[in-house]
Amino acid sequence: MNVLIIEDEPLAAQALAAVLTRHRPAARILAALGSVEEAVEWLREHPAPDLLFCDIHLSDGNSFDIFRQVAVGAPVIFTTAYDAYAIQAFQVNSVDYLLKPLQAPEVERALLKYETLHPATLPAAAENVQRLVHGTPRSRFLVKSGTALKAVPIDDVAYFLAEEGVVFLVTHAGKRFIIPDTLDQLEGQLDAQNFFRINRQFILSIGAVQEIRPYFKGRLVLQVAPPVVGEDLVVSAGRAPAFKHWLDH
Repeated sequence: MNVLIIEDEPLAAQALAAVLTRHRPAARILAALGSVEEAVEWLREHPAPDLLFCDIHLSDGNSFDIFRQVAVGAPVIFTTAYDAYAIQAFQVNSVDYLLKPLQAPEVERALLKYETLHPATLPAAAENVQRLVHGTPRSRFLVKSGTALKAVPIDDVAYFLAEEGVVFLVTHAGKRFIIPDTLDQLEGQLDAQNFFRINRQFILSIGAVQEIRPYFKGRLVLQVAPPVVGEDLVVSAGRAPAFKHWLDH
């Protein structure tokens, strides 16, 4: 069994590899990758592994970005700290999910589940993950406007902003509305062709990006509309290649 680990915490990756080696001595760990960029490059250049252990949050973004950029022909076991709603989606669409911190009995349970799958069902498990990632994107948001409720079409959204635990939807007209979703949840609901998470605080629509300038150490600084007062919008060096790919495609 050839296994690929995608995990940005070196100690967590080492611990998972140790559990796999102990419980499945014949398993071969092909690589332990820590970023979206590394994973996309590896998957494009190598045959698909038999099984993929994939963390959701990586050093340069969300692991869903991997599946959006390259077709992954392997069944996936997600490792995640997501809430119950997202876990249900992973459970339905992937081989299994593991909650962090990982425990050896849970890894063993996931391996047994994978091993009991009929070989004919494994391609379907991989396709289900692609459907999870590329599912029908959200088209509107119900927000509170004064004492009333209104629906904001997705085309009106410039960006989503997280401030002190509160997430705001900001329209192209500069109006701000509080929404109950987290940025992590929004990443799985938005059309990846039109929205990109540049850092822990912002998800931008492509229509909001006005100017891109090189910044220190490979980073990018953005000018957006409507402008964000008192804060530079910076794309990290690790996220910059994926951001450029998003803009170009």
